[in-house]
Amino acid sequence: MDAGNAVSAGASGAQAGANPAPAPVAPQDAPFITPSVDADVLYELTSPTGDAVMKQRMRWQVGSLRQRLDPEGSDLFMITSWPEHTLTVVDPSRKRKSVMPAPSQGLTPPGHPAMVGTYARLGGSVVAGESCIIWRTKDADGHASDVCYTADGLLLQVAQQGQITVRALRVSRVAQPDDVFAIPSGLKQEAPARP
Repeated sequence: MDAGNAVSAGASGAQAGANPAPAPVAPQDAPFITPSVDADVLYELTSPTGDAVMKQRMRWQVGSLRQRLDPEGSDLFMITSWPEHTLTVVDPSRKRKSVMPAPSQGLTPPGHPAMVGTYARLGGSVVAGESCIIWRTKDADGHASDVCYTADGLLLQVAQQGQITVRALRVSRVAQPDDVFAIPSGLKQEAPARP
């Protein structure tokens, strides 16, 4: 799971009072990083320097292993399909789409601890009214991140060098219909943008 500013599968929780708290789980060596429930989460993303803030909505459908990201203030949205190993960026206003390989070809199955990486359990926290366990992990470049996951695999917070870069503001465990993840027909395909 990417612990940078892009929110990836492994992010969500529930609105206070919407569902009972998840049952406690026995301590394990790594967090559950793929949601085992359908979810709709609103995140606040902050640059590592703290000078840029944006919101992003993440929706997850566990049955199809699909995720939708909607950055605030943009018509663009992104659909990741792990069974198809694709990330599709959709620009409805320009009637265009770009399809590329998903950022991670492998996905830890829902209900299983992370299969890749090292994690050290640091303690617990509450984010957006949800309990989560804080884990220290390192990204591919060796930078440490503290990530907070719920017992059912929803990412609630990411901190790097003491700076919170991803934080859930609102979490809802609700069924996500197929049409949320549908790619509109009639879009012209274009090559993915290069950094």
